[in-house]
Amino acid sequence: MLIESVEAMRDLGAKLATHLQSGDVVVLRGNLGAGKTALTQGIGRHLGISDVTSPTFVISRTHKAKIPLIHVDAYRLLGSTSQGFEIDDLDLQTARDNAIMVIEWGEEVATRLHEDYLLVDIAFGAKEDERIVEFVGKGKRWKSFQL
Repeated sequence: MLIESVEAMRDLGAKLATHLQSGDVVVLRGNLGAGKTALTQGIGRHLGISDVTSPTFVISRTHKAKIPLIHVDAYRLLGSTSQGFEIDDLDLQTARDNAIMVIEWGEEVATRLHEDYLLVDIAFGAKEDERIVEFVGKGKRWKSFQL
């Protein structure tokens, strides 16, 4: 799927959110600046959340809404030199069942949180603002997902 602007990426996130429910895990894969946070902002917009920003420095943010949004940036955890500090230490499993969880850079940790998740692969396109987005369903819940 070709996305041609940041606002179109947010619109795609809002469209994706119409298919999401409590307990869902969405993993975003893409280089820095690919649009992972913009997609999450669109998901948040659909849920009535207007203040979604990258959780890079805090690692995880929970946004309150009818269905809460847990937004995680696992980038700093991937090469963490902190002995024993991992995604499990955030205790995300406890809150996940009643929320939608979006994890940037989370492909390595997703299976520890849930066997069913939607991987959203975002790659740079030929033009500056173009992105190529692919949805890859993992597990029964997402097996045949298409948007």
